[in-house]
Amino acid sequence: MSTVNTMRVISQDVLGGPEVLKVVEVERPAPRPNEILVRVRAAGVNPTDWKHRATGGFLGEPPFVLGWDVSGVVEATGIGVARFKAGDEVFGMLSYPFGHGSHADYVAAPARAFTHKPSGLDHTQAAALPLVSLTAWQALVETADVQPGQRVLIHAAAGGVGHVAVQIAKARGAYVIGTASAGKHDFLREIGVDEAVDYRETDFTEAVKDVDVVLDTIGGEYSLRSLRVLRPGGVVVSILPVGSDDFYQEAERLGVRAVRMLVDADRAGMQAIADLVETGTLRPTIAETFPLAEAANAHALGDTGRTTGKLVLVVD
Repeated sequence: MSTVNTMRVISQDVLGGPEVLKVVEVERPAPRPNEILVRVRAAGVNPTDWKHRATGGFLGEPPFVLGWDVSGVVEATGIGVARFKAGDEVFGMLSYPFGHGSHADYVAAPARAFTHKPSGLDHTQAAALPLVSLTAWQALVETADVQPGQRVLIHAAAGGVGHVAVQIAKARGAYVIGTASAGKHDFLREIGVDEAVDYRETDFTEAVKDVDVVLDTIGGEYSLRSLRVLRPGGVVVSILPVGSDDFYQEAERLGVRAVRMLVDADRAGMQAIADLVETGTLRPTIAETFPLAEAANAHALGDTGRTTGKLVLVVD
């Protein structure tokens, strides 16, 4: 158990499987100017977490503490913070990729990464939203500018980003097509998907046509193949930021747009998400929760790639 001036974090000394994660005691941070210190109540776990655990990704060699999603209570504020005070319930996404560190008892981060937690969500639900919802919002709203009546195809629509993207696209008035295995189609209908495609049995490029926007959450050949289902002038937005230049070249040949993006922390986006939650338009689905100390088990489940919705660490 942590003392007054220390806290637990989930850290790793080497790259590898879930077993490299361990609980470590470190000094509790103090908020710098324009930062808040948040007592973490829950923290989401995302595919980017297990990818960084295994490969280092943008972060390079460990040691490091993963985690970008956070929901919690403001413990202290740094100089200049006017929006929050101690005791406020907040949620947000730490700056991606180098602001990581929410898989801990406390995190100090820029106040502008946070907004007030919607009253209709508990901390576990709120912690499930930031990274996936900002990704979907920045892809569909800020990049693709989805409009009412447009046809939107969302790959892996039952996943973390996917199931939130479906709800955001529906809130924009779109007709939503989602890919997922057949066993998840009932779930897709529950969250608003108009047309479900079983990617295991059906080639989506044969089943889907005249799409205005594709959200590519998979990358690789999916990026290229998705270009074929677009209307002239349509756009594929891939949230996998690195890949072959063939993606752009093929888009130009077909008269469509190809965009790769990386999510970034943004209070305005988080507030837009909070507003959707408050109106009942957006709800996260929690696949499973784990105590902070069992982060390795969460990663092991995430590694299967078969979860519906989000995995969340609960901090007691």
